[in-house]
Parts: sequence; structure tokens; C-alpha cells
Amino acid sequence: MGSRLRENPRRLLECWCEVVGPQGEGGRPPWISQKFPSTYTDEEVLKSVPQFTFPCPFENTTIQHFSFVLTSLDSKWTYGFCRHAPGSHTALVLLSHLPWHEIFYKLLNHLADLRGGDDPGDLTACLQSVYKAPVPTPGSEVTIPYASNKFFVGTCPDHYKLPTIPENRNLLEYYNAVDVENMVAIFASMLFERRIIITSRRVSRLSACVQAANLVLWPMQWQHIFIPVLPQHLVDYLLAPMPFLIGVASGLLTKVQMEDIGEAVILDADANTVSSPFQDTASLPQEVTATLRRNLRSAHNTIGDGVARAFLRALVQLIGNYKEALQFREDDKKITFCRERFVALRPLAMQSFAEKLLQLQIFQQFIGRDFSDSIQETNIRRLELEVNLLGERSGSKVKQQYWQFVTSVRKDGGAIIKTMKSKSPFKHLRSNEPSTNPAVKSAVKSVTKGGKQVKEKGRQTYKEFRGRLRDLQQLREDPRTSPSWVNGEGVMQKKPRSAPTSPTITRRPRSAVGGARGFVVKTTYKRATQVNSRDDSRNRKYDLIEGNSGLMSPASTDSLSTPSPQSLDLMGVYWG
Repeated sequence: MGSRLRENPRRLLECWCEVVGPQGEGGRPPWISQKFPSTYTDEEVLKSVPQFTFPCPFENTTIQHFSFVLTSLDSKWTYGFCRHAPGSHTALVLLSHLPWHEIFYKLLNHLADLRGGDDPGDLTACLQSVYKAPVPTPGSEVTIPYASNKFFVGTCPDHYKLPTIPENRNLLEYYNAVDVENMVAIFASMLFERRIIITSRRVSRLSACVQAANLVLWPMQWQHIFIPVLPQHLVDYLLAPMPFLIGVASGLLTKVQMEDIGEAVILDADANTVSSPFQDTASLPQEVTATLRRNLRSAHNTIGDGVARAFLRALVQLIGNYKEALQFREDDKKITFCRERFVALRPLAMQSFAEKLLQLQIFQQFIGRDFSDSIQETNIRRLELEVNLLGERSGSKVKQQYWQFVTSVRKDGGAIIKTMKSKSPFKHLRSNEPSTNPAVKSAVKSVTKGGKQVKEKGRQTYKEFRGRLRDLQQLREDPRTSPSWVNGEGVMQKKPRSAPTSPTITRRPRSAVGGARGFVVKTTYKRATQVNSRDDSRNRKYDLIEGNSGLMSPASTDSLSTPSPQSLDLMGVYWG
């Protein structure tokens, strides 16, 4: 199974619907009153839309946006984006193959304003323009004209990059509602593929937390039942004896007998509590969870991609050297994945978890991925880039030891020379008198020449590191670029450099502790930036804007270039 997203969707918008809510207890169920275009005839999707738009009774005192997903036979997702207004008996829905929550929520607000405006033709004109518009480049600004001198303007999220705060609405809501310990607990339970329930009174928070929990698992993907907001008629899914990640409104969950559900991990997003019969967090390697907690609490991670990157670094520590377990079979010219080698390459403290990891479907899908899927390939390249970056940072201790050694040699060497000068055989050195002892003259000349060589070598090494750090910063901003000194195996290669310059670093999160064994990095020499790990960022919150004025639109980001091909052909990976 490849990515859940469809490659190269044909259009930005698949369908728009207006759905009428249920008519009281035992009355008529919800139904679609109108749709655009009228030629959209996917009956399976249209049959499910009303039930997912009005999944169950819920509080609706403010405008709420939430999303659902419908899974096709080929395991691809169709996203449904809903807008509920207080006091309204109908809801607006957009269907798309793109996971762009922010721009579709903004479009829903725009369409709602047009629907209540003076000119009823504006709604149809806007829908026609959006439907015919080409699919924008991820991360780009989009301007869609309609009617007479009217426009819809928005920013398309870039799902090839890590989600950022506050631009990504789902991650922002999740981070505000759930503290670090509980985010780590849900992350661990997802890695162990538990039956996970997230509950809240508000469907907007419910949907956002489920979507964000799945988002931070990237580049691996949840392979089991996934329902952001559970419709009432599917409540029996909670009794399924298989892994699931389901959002359940609090009112609906109270109608279910908990003993019937059995062993499940439950996150109450309103109360910020997690109940679990398992010890999943304690089962993860302690080094990984300690680093993850520290990165999530860092003040640097409250803005930008810091939260998503913290979870990505944890996955790098857990599976970052997976390519070392790939072996080439000479007999059939196939590349195989060796389970025994993957476990053996892990540090002793991680080998027990590595053996469990091999049994999980999310990891099996990750290893046996379809390399013809460009979305998956881009995700994997992003992971391997993070492996390189983490490897560079993990060498910071070596860099510090090197400079401490150089400083010590300079200091102690100067003391030794002073001591030598104070002795009578070397008194002529203080007065610049020529030495009459050939051995002394040879020793002085050798020490002077060697000191110059060490100094020059240190300067060259420092310049090389500064230039390489600049390139790594560029790679971090654009993951699909591949400079010539990073090959397909994640191994650093030297590249001629004419005039290395010092990079400009605006923010540098605390580097992860240690490095995953089994991958090769180039040792560099510069002291890592220190960050106070006890700085708790949980007090820094951001208001979620909901209302007729629309959402905060994401900041514009540079469009990505086409990734260069891998130097190693991994078109077929077989389990050994």
C-alpha cells in the first residue's frame, strides 16, 4: 500500500454539497439538497456524505469546521470539509482529493457569504471557477477570479513539507488541547498500533486532534481504521477487535458500554487526560522519549515546524538506519530487507523495540513501499535528509572534544615552551641569539613548522564546516533538492568549494541526543547551540480564529523543485 493521497489529482474541487440535517428524533435522516457539479455521480461517496456531515448531535454555538475521510477500494482517501453555522439546519461540504484543510475551510466561509449575499449568481460563478481552475502548486498563492471583478484568494498548504504552527490548523488545535506527556503517549500507542479513541464535545477539536495525531506519524502512515468523527450509525466500529484511530463525540461515547469496547487507549481532548491499559511510552527506548519530550518543551518549537520535527527526529532515532538492512541478492538481482540485520544494527537498548517494530503494519508498509509513488518517494527523501541533519548534530560532542583538544595543546604547548626558554641551554632564544647547538636549532625549526601546519589545517576544517552547514540549512528549507555532496545512501561526499561563507541561522532547536547506529555521517567541527531544555513552552498559546471572517491563511512558502532521482534503484523491496 502506498500513500493514502492520490497522485496528480485532476482538479482542486471534486464536488460541493449542501446537506440538510436530520428532522428530529426518528425523523428523516440527513440528505443532500443541492450539489455542484450536477454531473458528479459517485453514488458511494454521495450516499456517505450526509451521515458524515451530521455524524451525531453535538454542541453548535459557534461556526465549526471539521473534516472526514472516505476510503476507496484502492485505499485512497477522499477528504470531506464541513462548515456548520449556529442556528442553521444545513451544512456546506466540499469534497477533494487534497488534504488542504486551511484553504478549503476559507473557501467554505467565502461560499457561505456568497450564499447569503445579494446576488445568488455569485455562488454558482465562484463554484464554476474553482471547479475549472487547475490544481495549484503546493505552497503557492492562488487567485481565482469569478463574476465581475471578484476573486477568491488563498494559500495552498504544502503537504510535502512538515506542518507548521500556527499555519496548520489541525496541529495548532492538537498542541493547544493536549500537553506534551499525552502527545507522547498517543504517539507511542500509535507506534504499537493500539485501538485509540479521541473524544471531545466539539467536533472541530475532535477532527483536528485525530488528523494531527496521524500527521505526526509521518513519514509512516496509519494503516488501519481511520475515522476523524464517527457517525452514530457506525458506532459498532468501536467493538472491532483490530487497531483503529477514531474520533468520538463525547455525547455519543457515553451511550457505549466501556466494557464492550475492551482494551483501548482513550484521549479526552477537553480534559487533557489519557487512560490506557498499556505501558507504551515506557516500552519505547528511554533515550528516544527523553529527547522527544525535551524537543516538544523547547521554546524554539512553539512556532514553525518544531513540533512536527520533534516527532520526526524520534522516528529517525527509531528507524533512521533502515537502509543499512537492505541487501542486494545476486541470484535474482533483487533488493531484500534483512530483519536480523535491522535488529542487530540497533543499540542494545533498542533491539527489543526493533523486534516488535518488525511486526507492525505501519513499518511493513514503510519498508515495502511502492517506489513508483512520487509522494512516498518525496516523504522518504525527507526522512533521509533528517537522518543526515541529525547525524551532523550528533557529532557535536566530537566537535567540542576536538576544539578542547586544540585549545589544550595550544595552552600546554605554550607553557612547555616557556619552561624550555627558562632553562640555561635555551637562554639565547630570549635574546634572539643564534644557537650553537644543531640539535636545538632543528627542534625549534620543527616545532615552528608543525605549529603552522596545525593552525592552517584547523582553519581549513572550520571553513569546510561553515560552508556545509549553509548547504544543510538550504536542504532543510527545501527537502527535494539534492546537492552533489549528499548521495542516495545519505553519505556525505566532498564538493569543491570556491568561497565558503557563514550561514545565517534564525532558529536552531536543540539537537537530538546521540545518533542512530548504522548510518554514516561526515564529522564536522562546530559547537552546537545550547538551549535551555527546561523552558516549558506550554504557556504559549495561540487563539484559534473561527467565524465569518474566515481562518488565518498560511504564510506563503517557496515552491518545491522536482526531486532528483535516487542513486540506488529500490524499485522492489522484498522481505527476507
